[in-house]
Amino acid sequence: MRIVKTINQLRTILGEARRQGQTIGFVPTMGYFHQGHLSLMHQAKKDNDLCVVSIYVNPIQFGPKEDFKKYPRNLRRDSTMAKKENIDILFVPSDNIVYPKSYLTYIDVEKISQLLCGRFRPGHFKGVATVVAKLVNMVGPDVMYLGQKDAQQVAVLKTMLGDLNFSVKVKIVDTQREADGLAMSSRNQYLSPDQRQEAAVLYRALSQARKMIKAGEMSPAKIKAAIRSVIKNGSSGKIQYVQCVNADTLQDLKCLGGNILIALAVFFGKTRLIDNVSIRLHEPKQNKN
Repeated sequence: MRIVKTINQLRTILGEARRQGQTIGFVPTMGYFHQGHLSLMHQAKKDNDLCVVSIYVNPIQFGPKEDFKKYPRNLRRDSTMAKKENIDILFVPSDNIVYPKSYLTYIDVEKISQLLCGRFRPGHFKGVATVVAKLVNMVGPDVMYLGQKDAQQVAVLKTMLGDLNFSVKVKIVDTQREADGLAMSSRNQYLSPDQRQEAAVLYRALSQARKMIKAGEMSPAKIKAAIRSVIKNGSSGKIQYVQCVNADTLQDLKCLGGNILIALAVFFGKTRLIDNVSIRLHEPKQNKN
């Protein structure tokens, strides 16, 4: 594995790989790896000749009261884990590489960025879209790998890549979970032991919603009420939102059908956790008579 810190070095290495006909998989991360990250790396390595993983804690996707300064960073730990996954290149650019002093350009994916988490984190997805567009341009991968846990991020980035005519394909990897169902996240380490135990309620609530839908419940209001009840009765978590939306557009559903995303955000103390489940229902057949 090579640790690369400059764009020129990265492009030199990958340019030679392309000339040899090799395919390139790319996993963008902010580091502090967990099994969720490793599952993305494993899939990228399996599908491609080369796997590039980036580590960059992107300042412009954090709000003024968010955890940018305390976001966990440990390059030595991450390097060891990436090496065990047989990653070819670990790309670790600095702030002055990604955002030089003269930097003025940002990407804002309208509408879809203002929904769900975007309502509470203004500018967040503008920062995500901007940095991922830059990283994809630096790496030039054939396929980029994203995790289902960050469902809104996936929707925003797929829209951005399509709108701007990037040629990279996107492959989504299932959410990786702890034994009790909690979605793996770098922010889980902020939880106290009691909060960590309580946080498992999120997946229990989402699983209950999925069972209700499979049993025939079609009312988003009843599904959301059930999720809220499970969380409130089973934890001290403070609900920020619970939504039933179209998985592609993120628009609220009046009646469940098609490709459904049930998403939530809940605070345990000062730690904000997100999770979701997706369900695909057959669209009702239209009566031609």
